[in-house]
Amino acid sequence: MGTANSTAPAGRMKSKLKSKSPQDRILEAIVYLSMIVVTVLTIYPFLNVLAISFNDSVDTVRGGITIWPRQFTLKNYDLIFTYSGLITGFKISVLRTVIGTIAGLLSGSMLAYALARSDFQARRWISMFLAITMYVSGGMIPGFILLKELHLINTFAVYILPGLVSAFNVFVIRSFIDGLPYALQESAKLDGANDFTIYWRVILPLCKPALATVALFLAVGQWNSWFDTYLFNGSNESLTTLQYELMKILQSTTTGATNSQDAANMAQRMAQVSPESVKMAITIIVTVPILVVYPFLQKYFVKGMTLGAVKS
Repeated sequence: MGTANSTAPAGRMKSKLKSKSPQDRILEAIVYLSMIVVTVLTIYPFLNVLAISFNDSVDTVRGGITIWPRQFTLKNYDLIFTYSGLITGFKISVLRTVIGTIAGLLSGSMLAYALARSDFQARRWISMFLAITMYVSGGMIPGFILLKELHLINTFAVYILPGLVSAFNVFVIRSFIDGLPYALQESAKLDGANDFTIYWRVILPLCKPALATVALFLAVGQWNSWFDTYLFNGSNESLTTLQYELMKILQSTTTGATNSQDAANMAQRMAQVSPESVKMAITIIVTVPILVVYPFLQKYFVKGMTLGAVKS
């Protein structure tokens, strides 16, 4: 009896598969083919960059490289990693990415929680002020003067404090909080929880999808940033970033401009390689570390985390 019951669903499934019409099969084939084409178009550029970065520089000039290096070599990476400023730049880039992401998440989520409270009377005016900052800014020169008056030039804090609160990130988190059942906060208040406890113990755990999205925005922005190093810490070698050092290497391959003996030696060595190969190797070095973060945050990109949190 049990065997008959267990084979019944399998039989119904087979009958459904057999009952597919030709139109359904054609549509399914088109969908699978479209997915394959999109996947290839997405992966091919990255594989091409990777192949060129591992290909011999002289051979790269000939062109025609697809997804596999024609003459495999590690000289492009060896040349880049002999640059003395990369170690310090890598440490500072990792440090600013970690600290900047955590600080940005905490400050943005706190402000978003306050703006999501219906009993906060000034939330409309603060939201309007934040929205204005998305379209209007003081400009580069006033910003530089302000940071100079605040004594943030040639300090690590200049990487963190100016972008501590982003209006776009605040609105993303606030929109997610607005979608949470308000009964959760009311029940927490009845249990004696204060505002900070509600924020830390109730709101943040339920906002993991929004926080993961914002964390990626912040981490990618901090990791890829180099212009602020050029403006504010360009003369401080102890606060240089990886992207800024790679930019200087790339500049030395294309223009031959040097500002120090170390850069002069690097430019002399790079005269023997192709700028295209060095450019692709730099792209891989910058891209791979941040790509490693994506699998750890991908699981939080789900919806319905509050499903069943409030009993009817």
